[in-house]
Order: sequence, then structure tokens, then C-alpha cells
Amino acid sequence: MPRASLIGVLLNPKFPAAEPALRDVEAAAKTVGVQIQPFRASSDDEIDAAFEAIARARLAALAITADPFFDTRRQKLVTLAATYAIPTIYQFREYAEAGGLISYGIDNADAYRQTGVYTGLVLKGAKPGDLPIMQETKFLCVINMKTAKALGIKISDNLLFTGR
Repeated sequence: MPRASLIGVLLNPKFPAAEPALRDVEAAAKTVGVQIQPFRASSDDEIDAAFEAIARARLAALAITADPFFDTRRQKLVTLAATYAIPTIYQFREYAEAGGLISYGIDNADAYRQTGVYTGLVLKGAKPGDLPIMQETKFLCVINMKTAKALGIKISDNLLFTGR
């Protein structure tokens, strides 16, 4: 959405990481000259109301913040985004696979592999406090082309890659 000047951000106010994430989003948006409008939801009714408000505001796009509650409402969020024709980005590939437009986030399979490596080291006698902190280095951007077409969005060729 290269011409988007106002983007919605959906967050769960009951999730402790939500407000710090919102501050990060606001800082990032400022660096690229985009304004954000936060929407808060922590129940199914509030999600419905937030999407109605987002649709009324005619925002160019929506970002849904990382949140375990939202993960349990994946299909609802994807369905509402489609119903209101709101281009939306999510944190995990499962959202795009479920019909969401785009996801960008860590590769869960790689994160689970790293957990297994750490567990193996501890089981072999390593002290957890002596192990290095590993951060994710593999991120996935998944675009659902069927959803993009339904929304009338042309995806730049430089974003397209069909391999894994």
C-alpha cells in the first residue's frame, strides 16, 4: 500500500505487550511518514465493533498486532477483513494460509527447532544461564494472491517468490 497515509492497528489492551508494541508501531510509522489509528479489542464483540469502526474510517490498511487471543480468533479476523475488504497484515503465515492478505513474522518451525536445540543442550548438562540468547533470524513474508486479487491489489513482482 505505497500510497497509504493512515493505517489502522488492532491490539488487545489486556495483552501486556500491546502498548509497547503500539509505541514501536508509532515510531516506525513516523519514520516512513505514515499515521496510525489504534483500535482496541479484547473480546469477540469488541473485535466486531473495531472492524465496523475501521470500515467506517475507510483506512487504507490494517495491521493486527501479535497476540495469543487474536491467534485463537484467526478465522474470525480473516473473515472480517474479507467482509469489509480491508487489506490486512498479520504476524503468522497461518493467517495468510487461512485467507488473510499478508503475513510477516518469525518462522514458527525454526523457532521450535531452536527450542529443541536448547532443550538438548540442557539435557546434556549445559547450564541454561550459560547458553547464549538466540534471536530469530528467519522471517517469512507470505502473500495470499487470491486475496490480493479479490481486493484488487497488484503485488509488485519483486515481492513474489514461489519457493520456501
